Amino acid sequence: MSSTSKYHHGDLRAALLHEAALLLRNEGIDGLSLRKLAEKVGVSRMAPYHHFKDKHELLCALAAQGFDHLDQLMSDANLVPSDNLEEQLRSFVRGYLRFATSQPERYDLMFGRPIWKTGTPSDELKQIAYSTFRHYAEKVGGMISNGRLPEGSNPLRLAQASWATLHGLCRLMIDGIYVNAMDMDEVSEESIRVMLAMLSVERTDK
Repeated sequence: MSSTSKYHHGDLRAALLHEAALLLRNEGIDGLSLRKLAEKVGVSRMAPYHHFKDKHELLCALAAQGFDHLDQLMSDANLVPSDNLEEQLRSFVRGYLRFATSQPERYDLMFGRPIWKTGTPSDELKQIAYSTFRHYAEKVGGMISNGRLPEGSNPLRLAQASWATLHGLCRLMIDGIYVNAMDMDEVSEESIRVMLAMLSVERTDK
């Protein structure tokens, strides 16, 4: 039996992405190649090319998985106008920070220059990246429609500003500038205060 026969059509792609994520985490972009990936998974050197035409397409797929995870975080946090909005936001913020700081190489792919500036994002990546932000903007818009934001507030700009706050904190933690990972819980609480203030939601005492 050939090594590729161990996998069903969709399973090999999933196996390749799983192993690619490990290689990315342990060796970075430079240590990731389709040839090395094939060796790790135990398939022929050409097998990965049936799913990814080149390394760039593989990187786009890894980034797309990351955005899919963030989108799921939003769904799990259930960010809807309610008396529990602070706890919902806390769940999302802490989940976002944990994801970014535990997988910094993937996070760099999702937002960094190798794909978005110096490369060409795949259609799959663009679709999930933009839909994830739209999902977040819709949550902010929902708060406006329920009277939780000041009259005249622009939901898109507020979504951009609050996401930028969270993204900036992640970058500081990943890059090790000013923010120590040991302080993540305290800093995340402050970011929640800032985002709640930005969204004009009254924060309960803790």
